[in-house]
Amino acid sequence: MSVRELVVLGTASQVPTRHRNHNGYLLRWDGHGLLFDPGEGTQRQMLRAGVAAHDLNRICVTHFHGDHSLGLAGVIQRINLDQVPHQVTAHYPASGQHFFERLRYATAYRESVELTEAPVAEDGRVAVTEAFTLEARRLSHPVESFGYRLVEPDGRRLLPERLAAHGIKGPDVGRIQREGALDGVTLEEVSEVRRGQRFAFVMDTRLCDGVHALAEGADMLVIESTFLDADVRLARDHGHLTAGQAAAVARDAGVRHLVLTHFSQRYSDPSEFERQARAAGFEGELSIAQDLMRVPVPKR
Repeated sequence: MSVRELVVLGTASQVPTRHRNHNGYLLRWDGHGLLFDPGEGTQRQMLRAGVAAHDLNRICVTHFHGDHSLGLAGVIQRINLDQVPHQVTAHYPASGQHFFERLRYATAYRESVELTEAPVAEDGRVAVTEAFTLEARRLSHPVESFGYRLVEPDGRRLLPERLAAHGIKGPDVGRIQREGALDGVTLEEVSEVRRGQRFAFVMDTRLCDGVHALAEGADMLVIESTFLDADVRLARDHGHLTAGQAAAVARDAGVRHLVLTHFSQRYSDPSEFERQARAAGFEGELSIAQDLMRVPVPKR
């Protein structure tokens, strides 16, 4: 069955709390599983969320700060222990190759799975599949950081009234979809463009061009909001966003569902992030991420 949802494994920033694990986010995209930023404790959070190593096809690391990558060692070893039968690809900043290697081989274990290393060195496409294109954009953080954007190819939506006008019904509907034309009638005459869905993942960064490029037109945007707006100077100095800044990005980009996450341990009231996001003028669907939350990607 086709499933598109975000499974939130952790939502803390630098320091985990009693209620928030280090980062970790699984995007289920039909038959594909993309794990973003596995921080410390991700393997156990996967167990609690009902996520298996077999669910993973790609691991996407934005940058090599511990709260976004210390869980790599455990996740990679679990992939091998469970003998995942398919290839798993890891995307991460090329400048952090030595960190990736240290985490991949942090301890002794038996390698039994093909793990493909696909370091990211510049903006652009990092993977192209039949189901989606995965893109990366550079962000602004004290260490090199990239955000990721998944874009589904555009398709076509059949229009029943046009099919009926041309007398196309039954098995012929499938034929015109497969072949592109039927008895002089083209697929374009009986359908319209259905824009592919878009998902964006933006972690530690100041406001920059990359943030806006990743968010543009996203059906779902998962974005850090480490600080509240009163601490905007701290956010800028440490390379982060506030709730109001993240929401303004989503507002201007036409995002349908905004997921705020990566919260500083200094704040105890999650509702304040929601209040500030709404105050910034974002009117779409809004989720303040909690550990083990599941968030469906908006329907077309």
